[in-house]
Amino acid sequence: MRKKEEVKKEAQAQFGRNAEEYVTSAIHAKGDDLDMLVNWLQPAEEWVVLDIATGGGHVARKLSAHVELVVATDLTRPMLEAASRANRMAKAERILYVQADAEALPFLDESFDAVTCRIAAHHFPDPEAFIREVSRVLRPGGRFLFIDNVAPDDPDLAEFMNRIEQLRDPSHVRCLSPEEWRNLFARHGLTGRMQRHRVKKFAFPEWVKRTSESREQEKSVENALLTATARQKEYLDLKVEEGRVTTHQIEEWMVLAEKTKRDSTHEAYI
Repeated sequence: MRKKEEVKKEAQAQFGRNAEEYVTSAIHAKGDDLDMLVNWLQPAEEWVVLDIATGGGHVARKLSAHVELVVATDLTRPMLEAASRANRMAKAERILYVQADAEALPFLDESFDAVTCRIAAHHFPDPEAFIREVSRVLRPGGRFLFIDNVAPDDPDLAEFMNRIEQLRDPSHVRCLSPEEWRNLFARHGLTGRMQRHRVKKFAFPEWVKRTSESREQEKSVENALLTATARQKEYLDLKVEEGRVTTHQIEEWMVLAEKTKRDSTHEAYI
């Protein structure tokens, strides 16, 4: 098993090399979830929001028009710099950029009205430390908007899905299942209020190139898909034309949770 420090260095190298691609990537820059997260959060003008692993800065940009301040963090400095440049060009204001580890945030307890993290947590080597930190920095009653790719409950399919992701991107650690995330939320006082579970279709050539370092790496990912079992191919809804992979799908989970107040008796929605 890789050490946490090694995983984080791989993530910094990966995202540092491809920072601009993540800013312009349609998968990250677009999507109805960017509008949905505003509707779900219902942010107030006086809020201070933390966006963990901001990547291309898309969530920070979206929320900055609605709140007092967004603190955008990322482990990778070049990623923060790319996000800052893009957001300045878009004239997005009230965003502060801080290099920070999602599993050891440099903020005081109960500092934020809301926390967001979008399509990033599968890179975190210690998901429980991440959720513990989210809960710690959230004020009682504060909201946590979480979006990430997720694995199925079936352990064999989950192992296969994560192996494909690691072949494509060595900084990938593991996609958890929604049930695993729910258990972590519950252990750290985060109660689910709303959720959406969907599948996302990907054009394979663009998907594999975004993190590829060589043609050989791309071929190894494609070969792993082409030689998968019928059940694995069915799970990914794999499409092949003339011996080449064209599309596949990945599950995504979007959830709004609330940090339970000490006297809260609200029922969870999830």
